[in-house]
Amino acid sequence: MIAEDFQFSQGNLQDYVDCPRRFQLRYLLQVAWPAIAAEPADEYEAQILAGQAFHRLVHQHLLGIVAADPIGLTEMPFLEEWWRAYLDHPPADLPPLRFPEVTLSAPLGSHRLVARYDLIALEPAGRAVIVDWKTSAKRPTTEWLVGRLQTRVYRYLLVRAGASLWPAASPIRPEQVEMIYWFANFPDEPERLRYDAVQYAADGELLAELMAEIARRDDPVFPLTTDVRRCLFCVYRSLCGRGAAAGDLAAAEDAPAGPDEAADWADRFDFEQIAEIAF
Repeated sequence: MIAEDFQFSQGNLQDYVDCPRRFQLRYLLQVAWPAIAAEPADEYEAQILAGQAFHRLVHQHLLGIVAADPIGLTEMPFLEEWWRAYLDHPPADLPPLRFPEVTLSAPLGSHRLVARYDLIALEPAGRAVIVDWKTSAKRPTTEWLVGRLQTRVYRYLLVRAGASLWPAASPIRPEQVEMIYWFANFPDEPERLRYDAVQYAADGELLAELMAEIARRDDPVFPLTTDVRRCLFCVYRSLCGRGAAAGDLAAAEDAPAGPDEAADWADRFDFEQIAEIAF
């Protein structure tokens, strides 16, 4: 059974939807399995480190503490290009109050829902904008992004708990919320997703049902995904008898982006290489 103090996030909920067994191994049993997610391992690690460095640079820049020549800028693959793209093409027309690297949470059913945001920008009694930085090699489709639990959790939770960010703020209405995915490799093609009351109600119902379903489970072994392609980039693949070799990083990056099932396994790996802060 799940612990009473377990906190749900977009990451662990997406893992559960993708593969219940992966959720169980990673978050409930906390199994540390000695496998790599992708090959070639050195290239994969370099991309992870560069993505993490990019997020740190943007965070520092938003706080006003970035040096003129950031350390390591020219030493990591892609980092200098991403940084210049950010400086030349930042998200446009953001509200004035900026809250980088902020966490929001709210009770939902018998547990809490929590999210760590790259940036929330607020306008008192006005717009509330979420910005998420992505260093993925591909630019996903709008349909695919709309269906991601990150999109649903982040917008829903901002309405539920966003007023706590500013003492004088009034409750945030769904119609005031917008989420921007900004892509370092496609700086001129951000995805801007507006919100409304109908979506908010649907998201609340879906998230509450999903969290309740997980909390009710008492089976000793959660079922594996039926889509074995998801196992290619999962560190538990050998533990689950789904193969020993890691997936090809180039194959994930070259797979066509789209909402169709055939592309989804590669899209998620590429999109979520830089994981959210673990809760």
